Amino acid sequence: MWHDRVSYAFLLPYALVFITFTVLPVLASIFYSFTYNNIFEPVRWVGFENYIRLFTRDDVFLTALQNTLVFAVITGPGGYILSFVVAWLINELSPFLRTLFVLIFYSPTIAGSVYVIFGTLFSGDIYGYVNGALINLGFITDPIEWLTDPKYIKFVIILCVLWGSMGAGFLSFVAGFKNIDKQYYEAAAIDGLRNRWQELWFITIPIMVPHLMLSAILSITAAFSSYQVATVMTGFPSTNYATHTVMHHMIDY
Repeated sequence: MWHDRVSYAFLLPYALVFITFTVLPVLASIFYSFTYNNIFEPVRWVGFENYIRLFTRDDVFLTALQNTLVFAVITGPGGYILSFVVAWLINELSPFLRTLFVLIFYSPTIAGSVYVIFGTLFSGDIYGYVNGALINLGFITDPIEWLTDPKYIKFVIILCVLWGSMGAGFLSFVAGFKNIDKQYYEAAAIDGLRNRWQELWFITIPIMVPHLMLSAILSITAAFSSYQVATVMTGFPSTNYATHTVMHHMIDY
């Protein structure tokens, strides 16, 4: 460390901010979870009492935990794979079309229009596009309350989150595919690779490992914190807590 003291000196400003505002609050929250603290009285150690009460006496928390795990298991890997596949397919297009499709997929995630789009598609009256199509095709006679009926709420939110997953991880994949040197594929063709799947497995994925790691981290964190979509689309709280997550429960308390 003394030998690299100059490097550590450059890291020090960020390290101090990161430790002060991220590491210490996390450690403090872990400590306080084992205490009784109402701000007005001295902190009192209670051990696992908070956790026992949370898992044995709080029915809403158990529902929130179940919903969170369902969303995470489906939207986390699903959004990750979807981002990779779409970026791979887009990479095969011409530069103009590639830019156009990246804009189409990515812009709703930063402009918030994904809520407007899905709110219009799954509106609970006959003017919703999905209801209108199903009625015209004869599959239903009355409109479905997509955003208030507990049977359908999760389905709509999962679709919305999957499209919303086309964010920074998706852009990372697009940039990674674009920066792969074509010479690798030419050399592999000479060495015996014969199809695109072999190129993907033996060349593209190994080169894309840093992008894969970044996107995996973003997908995991997004999957466990996708409460905003449910809040905007289905309200807070949702019908029968159908889309209530751990983040909602934390905010509520």
